Amino acid sequence: MRILLVEDHTELQHWLAKALRDSHMTVECADNGADADALLHTQEYSLIILDLTLPKMDGLEVLRRLRARGTRTPVLILTARGGLDDRVQGLNLGADDYLAKPFELVELEARVKALLRRGLGNEALVYRCGELSFDTVSRLFSYFGENLALTPREHAVLEALITNSGRAVAKEKLFGQVFALSDEANLDAIELYIHRVRKKLERGEPGAAAITTLRGIGYLLQPRDAVR
Repeated sequence: MRILLVEDHTELQHWLAKALRDSHMTVECADNGADADALLHTQEYSLIILDLTLPKMDGLEVLRRLRARGTRTPVLILTARGGLDDRVQGLNLGADDYLAKPFELVELEARVKALLRRGLGNEALVYRCGELSFDTVSRLFSYFGENLALTPREHAVLEALITNSGRAVAKEKLFGQVFALSDEANLDAIELYIHRVRKKLERGEPGAAAITTLRGIGYLLQPRDAVR
């Protein structure tokens, strides 16, 4: 899951970004409304966490412009402006949730996960491919009944594949889910993580999952038996 975090308080931004990355999410950061608006013109995100009081452009204006373009990406407003009028205005402009500062990290994480599940467009809490499963609540993978140990980028690759199980995912889309714009990586770097995830999925027994490369199309996650 790729998230845009718009927060001008440097320490809070770093703290939140680290917590979200520790939960296996790819995080882009912006510290002013103008930069956030520019990113939202060109990039796709699964969720936007948006402060209201921002330099260069107010958070409500960023939200207004986003919805005016017809973008339905879930938005969680995160702000010290906790007055009723601000909450009502934000929700009326199309925010999906509102969390006032100060807040507990565990509550933020719960709201983020709920909005991400809602944004998937279905009610599935667990995705499966053979004996591989992904729980969207705990955000953990299980393989043959045991937790599957993955690095954050391996996790992002496998999440993108299993939530599109049975459908090919283009290399460009995978790259966007795994790497932030600030990362120094090129498109071919995704092949390294595909290779690493493949090694962790290698099992000889029925129910194993496998990643198939479809030349010129992308990558497909499917039960190993279906590959033969």
